[in-house]
Amino acid sequence: MSAPVRQQGTAARTAALLLPGAVALHDRYLAELEHLVSIDSGSYSPDGVNQVAAWTVRRLTSLGFAVDRVPVTAEGRDTRFGDLVVGRLRGQLPVERGGRCILLAGHMDTVFDDGTAANRPFRRSGPLAHGPGVSDDKGGLLAGLTAVELLLRRGMLDFAELVFLATPDEEVGSPASRPVTVSLSHGIHYALGLECARENGDLVVARKGVADFVITVTGRAAHAGIEPERGANAALAAAHLLIECQQMNGRWGDVTVNVGMIRAGSRINIVCPEAELHVEVRSSTDAGIRHARQAIEAAAASLSVPGATATVRQTEAIPAMEDTPAARAMLTHALEAGRELAIDLGAAATGGVGDANIIAGAGVPTLDGLGPVGGGDHGPDEWLDVTTVPRRVALLAALIVALGDAGGH
Repeated sequence: MSAPVRQQGTAARTAALLLPGAVALHDRYLAELEHLVSIDSGSYSPDGVNQVAAWTVRRLTSLGFAVDRVPVTAEGRDTRFGDLVVGRLRGQLPVERGGRCILLAGHMDTVFDDGTAANRPFRRSGPLAHGPGVSDDKGGLLAGLTAVELLLRRGMLDFAELVFLATPDEEVGSPASRPVTVSLSHGIHYALGLECARENGDLVVARKGVADFVITVTGRAAHAGIEPERGANAALAAAHLLIECQQMNGRWGDVTVNVGMIRAGSRINIVCPEAELHVEVRSSTDAGIRHARQAIEAAAASLSVPGATATVRQTEAIPAMEDTPAARAMLTHALEAGRELAIDLGAAATGGVGDANIIAGAGVPTLDGLGPVGGGDHGPDEWLDVTTVPRRVALLAALIVALGDAGGH
């Protein structure tokens, strides 16, 4: 649901006005960041995620949002996840007068096990803060809340509605929150992802989509010593399939095909009757994923081992966040604000998947990487450059203003 963005120049002017307020909020940002990082909130630690959810609810409520805390479950899974949080804040410019609905999306979960926050607590080292989730995504989630507070303090509410989404399961592919995210995307004009900026400061204009496949190869068992000729070796067929799949890399531009797991057989003296391959495909376009799927299905239909057959089942599908003209138009406003704030911004495409993929896949123009600058995600050296926080918060707030009014002033 795209719409024309506001006239050029607004983002730059607004960024300059907002920076002093962002600087004033910096100390509280750091205190809140330390609090959030001190909570273990791995995707499979629902109690910890719910602690972050409860804090987020209180913070949104204090800012005047109408807040829903939504229990979510993943279909076909017994895994328990934390709750999803949605906040809605009405602006002063209705849609019929040019106001736009903007979605801010971040996540509360991390990849780390319980106990990590105690073993590797929040710490500062010069300009860098360290700790589990400090960059991915607690620093970004908090930047979104701080940017909204900045706008409220200045009375800059020329938008139709701000919707703030905090998901509990992004790090494992959003299996429980995805339906809510898709539903929430309907009626949204623009989405801003709160993942942190790339290590060089770039924003994210595109993310690869992902499709996972399970290929089940069925052969025919036989005694490996007495009558192997009566068998059809599924392991051999799977090995040839593995090679064919890996050779698909480079065939369609940036499409990658990876056989990450293979399983075959149960006893050494039996001609292997069954094998299984787990294949991941990534592409910057949904068309690239379709090409790879068709090639995988064709390879599975023409096995090199007589008597063996194979079936292909898709188990996961996350759409690409494609590099579109609408996203580039959003980026133009961010670049204007960046120049005013002395931030040298670029546009990055990444192979990593996030909630921005799901939102973009629902048809919403999306720009990601709008948190502070961070890096080392998912590892023990994860970091956030806290000196970038005030300017990145001002940038994010200015972008909300620029996108919030389709007609300008």
